[in-house]
Amino acid sequence: MSMQDEAGLILKLYELRREAKMREARDWYFRDFNPQSMDDFKDALMGEHSAHLRMVVSYWEMAAALVNKGAISLDLFTSTNGEQIGVFAKIEALLGEIRGMFGPRYAANLEKLIDTAPDGRKELGDFRTRMKRMHQELAARKAMAGR
Repeated sequence: MSMQDEAGLILKLYELRREAKMREARDWYFRDFNPQSMDDFKDALMGEHSAHLRMVVSYWEMAAALVNKGAISLDLFTSTNGEQIGVFAKIEALLGEIRGMFGPRYAANLEKLIDTAPDGRKELGDFRTRMKRMHQELAARKAMAGR
């Protein structure tokens, strides 16, 4: 595949992320979806945001498959994307339980992409650290506003 073809796929993936429903799903996933247990995951999956959860994870799973199968080079993909780190970070701790319920392939392409990317696991840890700090800052602001 030529670099031009790969670039076309990258641009198509970006275009898909800009679609209104997908943007809504991504906003929910990153703002409101913070599963701490399998019950939290199941509640989201069976609740009003089921489509959002499925849309975001399946989108990034598909994008990761394009990289893993060679349609887009790892270098080009990781140079132009980073959101996959946050998507995976939110479900990684529950992955064993999720796969026990939904099968061993759940988010397998996404996990392989993270593991294949240079410093992928480090980026995952860095993301978690940033999110923890952000949640602490938001909680502190809410506490101050409540005084």
